[in-house]
Amino acid sequence: MNSSPAPLLRESAVLVPVFRDAAGELRVVLVRRGERGVHGGQLAFPGGKRDPDDETLLATALRETREEVGLGAASIRVLAALPEIQTFTTGFRITPFLARISPPPRWQFQAGEIAEVLEVSLRHLADPATYGQEDWQLAGWTQPAPISFLRVGPHQLWGASYRILRPLLPRLLAGEWEV
Repeated sequence: MNSSPAPLLRESAVLVPVFRDAAGELRVVLVRRGERGVHGGQLAFPGGKRDPDDETLLATALRETREEVGLGAASIRVLAALPEIQTFTTGFRITPFLARISPPPRWQFQAGEIAEVLEVSLRHLADPATYGQEDWQLAGWTQPAPISFLRVGPHQLWGASYRILRPLLPRLLAGEWEV
């Protein structure tokens, strides 16, 4: 029997920003991380590690969103705290917050950390043709494993962000929250 303690997970939080575009279509904001770091090049939600000065995890999500994509609290209305999830390989416990936003005319993102900001149609993401699954060999894994993802243009949304968004899609499209 292994009696070693479970590893400590680092607290983090993300914002799941949604809005209706000029045509009334629901969209979600994703960022593509810069190429450096553990999550380099991956699609994600704005967010990150909790700082010692963050009073709450919501404060973390709001601070990170402001820092990464320039969206301030006045443009954000939090709709719900979502179930926390854990990353499988990087040791994070993530608390996501669903929020209705007023997007800026032009995104001002943190160069280096963020490569681009994407406004993606939820209807597109809910299309079964967008879903994929492949066996991937990730760093630190002893063998390939099946990874589910959503296709977003030339990119793939997978991992923690996928596990946050996938169950939300039908709920958002059904109008569970007023967006």
